[in-house]
Amino acid sequence: MSAADQATAPPVPAAPRLNEVLAERPPVRPKRENRLRALDGLRLMAALMVCMYHFTGKNGEVANSWHQSPGEMFPTLSQLSTYGSLGVQFFFVISGFVICMSSWGRTLGDFFRSRISRLYPAYWVAIVMVTGAAVLLPVVVHPVRPDEFLVNLTMMQQPLGVPRVLGVCWTLWVELKFYVLFAVFVIWKGVTYKRVVTFCILWTLAGAFARVADNPLTDEVVMRDHAPFFIGGLALYLIHRFGSDLLLWGIVGMSFLLGQRYSVMALWHPGAQGEFHRDPLVVQAIVFCAFAAVAVVAMGWTRWANWNWLTLAGALTYPFYLIHEHLGWFFIRVLHRGLGLGSYTTLALSVLSLLTLAYLMHRFVEKPFGPRLKRALTLR
Repeated sequence: MSAADQATAPPVPAAPRLNEVLAERPPVRPKRENRLRALDGLRLMAALMVCMYHFTGKNGEVANSWHQSPGEMFPTLSQLSTYGSLGVQFFFVISGFVICMSSWGRTLGDFFRSRISRLYPAYWVAIVMVTGAAVLLPVVVHPVRPDEFLVNLTMMQQPLGVPRVLGVCWTLWVELKFYVLFAVFVIWKGVTYKRVVTFCILWTLAGAFARVADNPLTDEVVMRDHAPFFIGGLALYLIHRFGSDLLLWGIVGMSFLLGQRYSVMALWHPGAQGEFHRDPLVVQAIVFCAFAAVAVVAMGWTRWANWNWLTLAGALTYPFYLIHEHLGWFFIRVLHRGLGLGSYTTLALSVLSLLTLAYLMHRFVEKPFGPRLKRALTLR
């Protein structure tokens, strides 16, 4: 029974000391052997949210591919898909959960080998595919210079100010910074309940101080706007592993409160040409649902969702996310403007084609070359 449950029983007990709350080894739930397949389904759902935003919820290059604003072509759908940009925040919550789970019991070297072999093979192929498409049809996306292409292979183009081959790769830079922070402050000495909780609290405070300092370098390192989503995911994994306690739910609640504020301030406004209005209340509701969906998984309420196809859905998410934006614009231009297919037919065929390409990338790139790269990175 928690301290909160005993609060009404006389006499009132003394508040627990911080070192007791941050106990090194709280009671552990029996380990669940089954894969969290529901989490795989949530990952693909978040990717499809972002995809619909890039295809029907904004203007810019995609409007050129459609030859008119998606707000005019999809007057109802566009009002929903404009909120799909929040799929990125959904991803960050899931990422916090998954990284905490996958790093438990691993060394620092194990963690970085796992991340490099997971991220780079599909990323390199996506860079080549999108660059090749840009060379063949530069009216959709202009190809970058050779020196810019080579920098993009490092995944460091964002801080260096180099044009991005993949429009979505700014989120990979955010993820990389999260990995480094978590590795330096937690994994380096071994992942424990106490270290993860301490990291969550200190990172939350650092984000608040960074906003006061308002320094670009501090913002870049601390990621004050994105940190709450990762922190919430970390705390939700601790709830999954160790069970509920007031401290962990407090961290999740604080993360939601800070995350919804950033989302409202950054995403409530209309699009560039005013067609895509976002209601602040809807933004808040979607952010809440992102936290709530991962919380449902953390509490073990989705163990019934154990279908094999969810594992495949999770495997397709990363390659699909990498290629969907720019290659999708090529598909739309060719199918809609080139072949004259209807708007909804074009939309469906584009998404299905991208999922097929994602499967091929997973089957012939990630599965064979990821493990080889991981073995090659092993220190002798």
